[in-house]
Amino acid sequence: MRPAKIKSKTSAGGVVFRRDGEDIKVVLISVRDRTAWTLPKGAVERGEKREGTALREVAEEAGVNARIVTSLGSIAYWFYRRSENAKYHKRVYYYLMEYQSGDIRDHDAEVNEASWFGIDEAISKVTYNGDREILLRAKEVLQRL
Repeated sequence: MRPAKIKSKTSAGGVVFRRDGEDIKVVLISVRDRTAWTLPKGAVERGEKREGTALREVAEEAGVNARIVTSLGSIAYWFYRRSENAKYHKRVYYYLMEYQSGDIRDHDAEVNEASWFGIDEAISKVTYNGDREILLRAKEVLQRL
């Protein structure tokens, strides 16, 4: 068997929040037959800035429009795609975003469901450790705002 090719991908996404009285709610999306809850994100397209990607992906995957408040930094991980015999290094840049308008029912077809969760519930509900890390960063920033 040939050694796997090494490739890289860059994505961007957001933690969209809204205040509900004293509570802070954030949007998560359900993918892969509702078994994985994650943050909305997607690939940075050629000529697109990361911030633009994050806003576009939030609108597409979560059905909402938001404004960027600040950067939450990035996470990186590896995954293997057997069909390409390629090992990918993926870096995802995240932004804290304040909800402006839209309806979570207006998400695109690649998403099974979008839903608002209290931030602590979201932290415990997400499937991936990287999402948990980003939500913890978001909570820390929101406590200072």
